[in-house]
Parts: sequence; C-alpha cells; structure tokens
Amino acid sequence: MLYRRFGKTELSMPVFSCGGMRYQQAWTDLKPDTIKTEGQKNLEAVIRRSVDLGINHIETARGYGSSEMQLGWILPQLPRHKLIIQTKVGPRKKVEEFEENFHKSLDYLKVDYIDLFGIHGINTQEDLDNTLRPGGCLEKALKWKEQGKLRHIGFSTHGPTHIIVDAIKSGQFDYVNLHWYYINQFNWAAVQAATDLDMGVFIISPTNKGGMLNEPPDKLVELCSPLSPMVFNDLFCLSHPQVHTLSLGASKPSDFDEHLKTLDVLDQVSEILPPILQRLEGAMVDAFDTALGSGQGEPWKRSWHRGLPEPHHVPGEISVKTIVWLWNLAKAFDLTEYAKMRYNLLGNGGDWFPGQRGDRLGEFNLAACLQNSPHAEKIPQVLQEAHGLFKEARVKRESQS
Repeated sequence: MLYRRFGKTELSMPVFSCGGMRYQQAWTDLKPDTIKTEGQKNLEAVIRRSVDLGINHIETARGYGSSEMQLGWILPQLPRHKLIIQTKVGPRKKVEEFEENFHKSLDYLKVDYIDLFGIHGINTQEDLDNTLRPGGCLEKALKWKEQGKLRHIGFSTHGPTHIIVDAIKSGQFDYVNLHWYYINQFNWAAVQAATDLDMGVFIISPTNKGGMLNEPPDKLVELCSPLSPMVFNDLFCLSHPQVHTLSLGASKPSDFDEHLKTLDVLDQVSEILPPILQRLEGAMVDAFDTALGSGQGEPWKRSWHRGLPEPHHVPGEISVKTIVWLWNLAKAFDLTEYAKMRYNLLGNGGDWFPGQRGDRLGEFNLAACLQNSPHAEKIPQVLQEAHGLFKEARVKRESQS
C-alpha cells in the first residue's frame, strides 16, 4: 500500500480507503438478532482483507444503516492503534439530535474515540449555517474533541462547488470528503481551496459515482486500454498530489483486487495517462460533432457548462447542468445506464441530487435562464433528447431504500 500525508491531520493515509456503504445488511438500523450470519462473515472478511492490504482507514456513517453496528462486532478484534476510524453524522438544526446520533455511532462502533469525524452532507447553505452558527453542530463537535471523543473534524458533501468552497474557507475543518474524478471535475476549485488550507482530501465513491465502473460499457473499456476504466479513473485521481485517498465501497473481499493494479502503475503516470486522455477527449469531440453538427464538437466540449443556471434559477427547477452533463456522458462514452441512474434520482434525492428531471420541459420557455450560455439555442434540444433517452421510473438514493 502507498500512503499520503492527510493534510494538517498529519495522519499517514492509505491512497485507498475502505468505505462502509456497500457491505452492510441494510440501509436502516437493525436489531442485532436480525443480522444474518453469512452477511456478517462477509463484512468481517472485507475488513480483514482491507487491513491485510494496508488499507487501515475504515470509513462509515450514521446514515449507512447497519454498517456501524456490524463494524462494531469486528473492530474490537483488531489493533486499534493501527486503524483510522471515520464516521459521519448529518447536521441538524436541533443540536440535540446531532448529539444523539453521534453517541449512537460511538456505541455501535465500540470505540473510545473517532479518528476522523465528519459533518455528513453539507449540501446547502442551511446545512452550513446549522454547522457553523454559535451553539451549532461544529461547536458541539469541538467539545467532543476536547473530551477526547474525536481527533479531527471534517465534512462530506454532495453540494455545489460554491457551498463546498465556503465551508472550506471557513477555516474550521481538517479534511473534506467530496466528489472529483475524470467524468466529474467540477469541484477542482474546492480541491485547490482545501489544498491551500492544508486539508485532507478524500474522494467519494470514484468507482460507482465515477461511472458505475464495475460494469463499464465496451466503448469506455476500449478507450481506457490498456487499463481498465476503474484503474484509469483511480490513476487519474491519484496522479494529482492534492488528492490523498479514494473511497472503495467494497461489498466483498475481492472488490479491492482491480483497484490494487493502480499501485503498480502509479509511477508511470506520465507515460500511461496522456494517450488515454487524448483518446477520451477525441471521442468526446467526435461524438459531439455527430450529435450537434460537424465542427461543433470542440467548442461544445470546451464550453457546454458555461452560463448554465442552478436549478433554483430555472423554471420548474429543472436541473439543466446535470442533465446536459449526463447527455454528454451517454453520447461520448456510452455511459447511458449510469446517466439513467443519476437522471431518475432527480426530484427524488433531496439535497443530495438537487433539481428536477425534464418532465415539464414543454411547459416553460428557458430563454431567459439560458441567456448566459454560449449554446443557448442548443440546450433545449439536448434537454429534450436527454429526457427521452433517460426517463424511467424514479429511483431513490440507496440510503432511502
């Protein structure tokens, strides 16, 4: 295993972390006697495999159902001083609820302290305010730190970049969990802001959220050759020293295997990555030329996102930028199944997936909200096509299942 200094925490962080949202039995709290023996054995095998590989960062959350309780049955069997334990609790307006959830996490995990404690889901201005206000969640967490119940405080987020940057620039956090990988590089400004303040940078779910790379489309496999799309994405992220660790949401012990191949080529980044990146960029231009007209591919690739409004500035709160992004991925890389999954979360995923699908596109004139886009004339057509391609039954976030 390779390790990187996790910012001001000074922790030696493995470049892969063992994320705890895929091996648990359920997305709700369960009674201990309802945990199935085989499922618990699998979870324990995942954790032991992780630690054997040198992946000593075990990450979970209060919102991951039975994950914390099931972890609490294996963690006391492992050398505590060698582990980096992280859990996360969502911010609450009522701090008493936040405190209750934190102590429930401690009880379930059966540990005396948490190495990395995260405010889970600073996705909106309200979340940030509830965290930072006097008497709020951060103030409570700082008291727990004084009491030795936790050592470092960070936050996780699915929010827009400006909210993430504001949270970082508050100067109150030691690390951040955020999304950033090849198909979604929107948060680079947040990564840079965190680096400027010497914060640890943890990338959330680059395999699943990075394109459902466990089952990549043939086109993406060809474009990423000789690497698998999963290894390419890992290598892309870790080629940036500002990134410290990638979360691997393992559901079984073998889920680590493909990722480990990244370690063998990390010192060859300058040779391996450029030709793959060139093919991917070329595939985008070719696909957009075909979809939008000859000569349109390059300018679209370069500037499609400029001037696109946030959902609350769009009639019907249509999530314009997200929908166009998903259309791009489907056209360029055949990531249609991934696009469908994300598209059908819109309107049903709360602040974690803000905005609405395009069901009501025909009711609105979007000209005013698109006036700052260099592609204002093309965007409505793209939105309509995306709706036709992706619309299926609405789905819920996994934690809502």
